[in-house]
Amino acid sequence: MITKEQIPEVLDHQVYDAEGKKIGETGHVFLDDVTGQPEWASVRTGFFGSHETFVPIHDAAMVEDHLEVPYSKDQVKGAPHVDVDQGGHLSEQEERRLYDYYGVDWGGYGQETTGRTGTADTTGTADTEGTAAAAGTAGTAGGRAGTGGTRGRGEAMTRSEEEMRVGVERQEAGKARLRKYVVTEDVQKTVPVRREEVRVEREPITEENRDEAVSGPEISEAEHEVTLHEERPVVETETRPVERVRLTTDERTEEETVQGQVRKERIEEEETAEDERRRRR
Repeated sequence: MITKEQIPEVLDHQVYDAEGKKIGETGHVFLDDVTGQPEWASVRTGFFGSHETFVPIHDAAMVEDHLEVPYSKDQVKGAPHVDVDQGGHLSEQEERRLYDYYGVDWGGYGQETTGRTGTADTTGTADTEGTAAAAGTAGTAGGRAGTGGTRGRGEAMTRSEEEMRVGVERQEAGKARLRKYVVTEDVQKTVPVRREEVRVEREPITEENRDEAVSGPEISEAEHEVTLHEERPVVETETRPVERVRLTTDERTEEETVQGQVRKERIEEEETAEDERRRRR
C-alpha cells in the first residue's frame, strides 16, 4: 500500500507490472477526499509518454526505485480514458468505471471512498489527517477539495499548458551474423622428383683389372640385374588456424529534429456590461 509519505518516491518514477515488465512513468497521484490516502496514479505510456492511463495503487508497492502494481502491462495500457475536472478531481462515476475495469470490488475499500479523488502532483508531504500538501488540491474529511485561503481573496483560476517531452527508445534495427562454410580450391605446386636411369659403362682391360676380368670362364653366358628407383609426389593436407573473426558493434550518434504540438491555456479578463458602464462614467 502506498502512503502519503511515499508520494515523492512515486512521482516521475517508472511503473512495472507484477511480471517485471516496464509499463511507463508515473505522472500524478490521486488522493481520496475522505481518507486522504493515495488511491490512484496516472501512468504515461506510449511513444514519448503521449498516452496517460489510471491504475489503482491501493495494493501497489515501491520496489527499490520503481512502483510495482498487481496488474499486467496490457491491462494498464488498455484502461478506459477518464476525465479530470479543473480542480484535479475524478468524479465518482469515472472512479466507478475504473474500479469496474480493474475488477476491484466496489463494495470493498472502494465503497468507503464516497468523496471524489483529487490529485497530488508534486512532492508534497502530509500535514494533518485528511490533507496533503499537493499542487493546488488537498483532500479533507468532508469530501471537499481546495487550497484554503484568507477572507477577502477573489476566485482563482488555474492556467495549465502542455510540455513536450522528447526521449529516445531502443529498438531493433537489423541483425548481423557470422557464418562459416567450406570451399574447395585447386592448388598447383611444382616439386622436384628424382629417378634412376640405366647407363652402360665400358672400360678396356688393363693391367689393373685384368685379374678380375679373367677370373671367370673364358666363354660363358651371364645376366646382371640392376633395380631402378624413382621419386613420385605425395600430397597430404594439414589443418592449421589462420585468423580469428568476431562481430562487434560501434555506436554512432546522430541528431534528429522532432516536431509536435502542445496546447497552452490563456486567461484574459472580460468586462461585464456593468463594468463597461462604470468605466465610461
